Amino acid sequence: MEKLRLAIIGQGRSGKNIHGKFLISENNTLWEVAYVVDLDERRRKVAETRYPGCKTFADYHELFKLDDIDLVVNSTYSEMHAPITKELLLAGKNVLVEKPFGRTRYECDELIRIAEEKGVTLAVFQQSFLAPFYPFTYNLVKSGKLGDIVAVNIRYCGFGRRWDWQTLQKRCAGSTYNTGPHPIGLALGLLDFDKSTRVAYSKLVASPLSSGDADDYAKILLVADGRPSVDIEVSQLDAYSDYHIKLQGTKGTYTTNIRSYKMTYITDGENPEMPVKETFIANEEGEPIYCSENLIKHTEEGTFEGDAFGVAVHEFYTQLYHKIKDGTPMTVTPEMAAEVISVIETVHAQNPLPLKF
Repeated sequence: MEKLRLAIIGQGRSGKNIHGKFLISENNTLWEVAYVVDLDERRRKVAETRYPGCKTFADYHELFKLDDIDLVVNSTYSEMHAPITKELLLAGKNVLVEKPFGRTRYECDELIRIAEEKGVTLAVFQQSFLAPFYPFTYNLVKSGKLGDIVAVNIRYCGFGRRWDWQTLQKRCAGSTYNTGPHPIGLALGLLDFDKSTRVAYSKLVASPLSSGDADDYAKILLVADGRPSVDIEVSQLDAYSDYHIKLQGTKGTYTTNIRSYKMTYITDGENPEMPVKETFIANEEGEPIYCSENLIKHTEEGTFEGDAFGVAVHEFYTQLYHKIKDGTPMTVTPEMAAEVISVIETVHAQNPLPLKF
């Protein structure tokens, strides 16, 4: 197939080590890196070697003079995502913008409106929806194998500290804006983006562990009418979290991380209902004992091939190619990403942190 030409703005961790890493891999057969923009001269020189044949610029406005660009990847600092994307859309460019989509829902809705008015493609890089563990989890919920899902726990946690720009509120940073779009997006997905979804409780902490003034701990409880509660935790203070998603259903429990899953469940008919006793349960001697039985249970475990930074990136760029070429819908839409920002904006409004920088 004919390759599409793209420009990357930014050669930081995301622009270089996620987007760039995929685009120079053998898995990329659909895209050609034609232009790279970065303020740093050294990074521009590296890019000219890394992406053979590309031209580099220090100013992204140079891209507006070119008509041979099929896509611009906006992998700039977080607070620059919305304003630069707006300029690019107004100039008639197709744009893939890194997460977070914007700081506010208003910014996101404005970008969606401009893209529609200009007739261009706008995509938001929330590729975790395409990581193998997530569709497996989603389909498990829908299968009924675990019964009715009562509670969902989502954990994106680790133990460590940062002292870069991702610790500064003025850069639209912190755990909720930086890491949060992944678990919040998956949470909303498991709720089928129900319009009744709301933030029932939230807490943000800017601990002394990290520098800066942004949050490095977030607790968010989402509820929706007739849906399970979803407990989200994003933390740099948790050294012992070993899963990303846990499901508790009326027939069993399931946990998964990016690489593997396990579940324990019961099946209909194998454990007949026990009649209720209005008095205590007794042993043969008539002494009260605790209810105890050996349920017939089933266990299952497995692994996933690929993760959010491998097959998910490949699938995202493949879908985006066909969206631009053929108008084929993508799994992840800007409207989904805007809902994520609604949650983050609400959480920050509920937990204002003092600005120190």
